[in-house]
Amino acid sequence: MALSVGGGYGRGRRQRGGASMAEINVTPFVDVLLVLLIIFMITAHVMEYGVEVDVPKTKSVQSTTKELPIVTITKTGVVMLGKDPLNIHNLVSEIRAKKYDTNKGVFLMADKETPWDQVAQVMSELGDAKIAVNAVTQPVEGPRNSR
Repeated sequence: MALSVGGGYGRGRRQRGGASMAEINVTPFVDVLLVLLIIFMITAHVMEYGVEVDVPKTKSVQSTTKELPIVTITKTGVVMLGKDPLNIHNLVSEIRAKKYDTNKGVFLMADKETPWDQVAQVMSELGDAKIAVNAVTQPVEGPRNSR
């Protein structure tokens, strides 16, 4: 007489097969999460700053905590208010339409390779509207010259 430890002829075979079917394979889930993590790490820099502008470096840079609108001029001469490109002649009306406090002024951030003519035109438009312009620069790296 034969003795079956598994509780029957076919029953032991199904339990072993059923146990492997009940396990969840997490490898594809981990792969997808790692790909998403890499995508977010790459795009987080772009989402934080929006438009990439390499501002000029100067010896003295003032830090400020003022919340002012940012007018950006790219290398190619595109004028932007925040993240929205616009025509230079509509700049003042857009600043006023968005209810910015023009008494405090605006930040002007221009790429160091932007033609000076484009920067001067934007400054002229803002100056005609009596809006103060605060230029955005970066500090020069290395030892500072003492005066």
